[in-house]
Amino acid sequence: MPPAGSWWLIAVFLVWDLSMLGYLASPRLGAILYNAGHSYLGPVGLLALTWMVADDARWAEFVALSWAFHIAIDRLLGYGLKFTDRFTHTHLGEIGTGR
Repeated sequence: MPPAGSWWLIAVFLVWDLSMLGYLASPRLGAILYNAGHSYLGPVGLLALTWMVADDARWAEFVALSWAFHIAIDRLLGYGLKFTDRFTHTHLGEIGTGR
C-alpha cells in the first residue's frame, strides 16, 4: 500500500532528475548520468526484467511507468538527451532558444 498523502507521487516523478547532480562534477559526467536516467531503455528494461522474474511486479511496473512518463514530459518540454559539452545542448536542439 502506498504511503499516505500525495507527496510520494511528486517524489517518484521527480526522483529521476537527481541524475542531473553529475553536472556538479563536469558536463561530461552530467550528460552521461542524465542520459542514463532519461533514456527509455531504463524503464523498458525494468519492465522486461520484472515480468520475467517477479511474481508480483506491481511496484516495479509503477516505477517503470512513472519513469517513462517523466521522460515523456521532459521531451514534451524540450529537454532531450544531452551532449557532453553543456546542459543546454540536446538532441532536440538548444534549450532556451525559443526554436
